[in-house]
Amino acid sequence: MFGMKSSKKSATLLLTAVMSLSLFGCSTGNTTTGNAAQPAGEGTAAAAETKDKAAGGKLVLYSAGPQKLADNIVNGFTAKTGIEVEMFQGTTGKILARMEAEKSNPVADVVILASLPSAQALKADGLTLPYPEAANADKLNKEWSDADGNYFSSSASALGIVYNSKLVATPPTSWAELATSAWKDKVNIPDPTLSGSALDFITGYLSANGEKGWDLLNAYKANGVAMAGANQEALDPVITGAKSIVAAGVDYMAYSAKAKGEPLDIVYPEEGTVISPRPAAILKSSPNVENAKAFIDYLLSDEAQKLVTDAYLLPGREDIEATNRANVKDIPQLKVDWNWMSEHGDETAARFSETFK
Repeated sequence: MFGMKSSKKSATLLLTAVMSLSLFGCSTGNTTTGNAAQPAGEGTAAAAETKDKAAGGKLVLYSAGPQKLADNIVNGFTAKTGIEVEMFQGTTGKILARMEAEKSNPVADVVILASLPSAQALKADGLTLPYPEAANADKLNKEWSDADGNYFSSSASALGIVYNSKLVATPPTSWAELATSAWKDKVNIPDPTLSGSALDFITGYLSANGEKGWDLLNAYKANGVAMAGANQEALDPVITGAKSIVAAGVDYMAYSAKAKGEPLDIVYPEEGTVISPRPAAILKSSPNVENAKAFIDYLLSDEAQKLVTDAYLLPGREDIEATNRANVKDIPQLKVDWNWMSEHGDETAARFSETFK
């Protein structure tokens, strides 16, 4: 099992696996082979930073969205190296469920998740292959990546209050406001058993506020906040106007939809929020280790980091800033404890689900 404390976590992870596997035929999860046209954009010279350790062959990648970014990274990598990529794209919950189902015959070489504690758990369970010499690893945000090279957060998203700008004239500025009568029955929140970033927010909020953090979550339930699937499923009703707000909404989705003309905007509550890194890891069971290392090198290159910022995500490298969204320095953050979050993630997800079912 993929947990820091397997004996405590097995029941919840099994539940997550069953729920997630039941969704393989729907939602965003799919399998593609990356060999389409190279993505448009600058940075072809920067791509030369990728070490040409392998030419040809294949790589199996399990990636938590967004789909277009994953496709662009795969296409850029294949154009650079000639390595064909077989990709399964889905939520963190679906990826972990698929890995659990395949544990007797592992398939994936590299995983990209939308939750740092999930990568910490993979490392703790001895499932990752360290690659400390990865190109540009020294430029990464050190709080988001492993010092020994077991995982590399090449991007991140922040969780905020995403709202329909046609329905909400004065958006809330704190998490507590969402529990007031003004927002009764108007708010969605993603399901933490399906969304790694939602789990990061909930565990992060609890790590910063202790047991009293449940007072807010219980108040949300009493005020009609609805647990509404993974991130996109929680957001869609806000886009259409069926709901007004997503609590713990993923910011890159809001920025991207707003750029396309959807009536969305986002605020980061004044008391702080959680920035959710998106770690990539080479699996120890990888049958294509050199190709996996080449992929990590590409993921951390200038070219791939530009693809990240073009997709409205925060870059993983500290020497790069986004120009189309708020950067880390602009976002108030809670003082979270990632180790606590990793150790208590499964029990928190189970308690939250029981509360909001």
